[in-house]
Amino acid sequence: MTQRVLVTGSEGFTGRYVCDEFTSAGWEVWGAGVQPKPDNPRYLNINLLEPETLGLIGERAKPHVVVHLAASAFVAEADPTAFYNVNLLGTRHLLEALSTAPVPPRCTILASSANVYGNSTLEVLNETADTHPANDYAVSKLAMEYLAKTYMTRLGIVMTRPFNYTGVGQEPRYLIPKIVNHFKARAPHIELGNMDVARDFSDVRDVARAYRLLAEAQPLGETFNLCSGEATALETCIRMAAEITGHDMEVRVNPDFVRANEVKTLRGCSEKLDNATGRERRYSIRDTLEWMLQY
Repeated sequence: MTQRVLVTGSEGFTGRYVCDEFTSAGWEVWGAGVQPKPDNPRYLNINLLEPETLGLIGERAKPHVVVHLAASAFVAEADPTAFYNVNLLGTRHLLEALSTAPVPPRCTILASSANVYGNSTLEVLNETADTHPANDYAVSKLAMEYLAKTYMTRLGIVMTRPFNYTGVGQEPRYLIPKIVNHFKARAPHIELGNMDVARDFSDVRDVARAYRLLAEAQPLGETFNLCSGEATALETCIRMAAEITGHDMEVRVNPDFVRANEVKTLRGCSEKLDNATGRERRYSIRDTLEWMLQY
């Protein structure tokens, strides 16, 4: 029997890659989002903040697995109430609709965030590390994790905490695409915020494959870091881009871009994910930068 997966936020950056990954692996893929797509019979026009629209999932898609990616995710969002409305209340509306569907999914994979760890003193973060959310986005995601526990047995919850990831098609307001666009345009300078940061960067294609592997393994009730296991300094990313393009660019720190509650270093441990799914990372940050710069 062909397995059916529903991906919320399917038209977003991550969602498109996740849908492609499942399709390539032979799954029947349904998408869902707020944009109408009348030409796609396997797409549901739903709104997490309008619970009455969510009945379509159980009526039409009847998914075996749900991958919930729809969220308000830009950490520097001007209005933080969007985080709580979409990430917390919207997720509750979705989980309630799934749990009351004629046939609930066997596995529901939720995307939280590594931001829930906050500014940790640990060199490497595994899933047992303490959580210290340092901004509204992270608080909304951690609250969502607690909410999901009340649906754990009914919906087979699997929680993921993605660290930073990027790739072709990510919006330029995010850090790596902004850097890539400046190098592709051979701009003389770029304005950035906090420079003393290091991030665990993954390739979106590796992240998409991790979601598919989790859907197949179905380690219900577990929480997993989605990460590379390596922290790369922002300055290193800029140097790599300069080497790939042969273009040097002045970096200027713009005080308007500096966030007081910035998490300085995020590096995850991927051992639990790799052991549960057999996943092997395919792309380094340099591979990802080359792909984005040459696209």
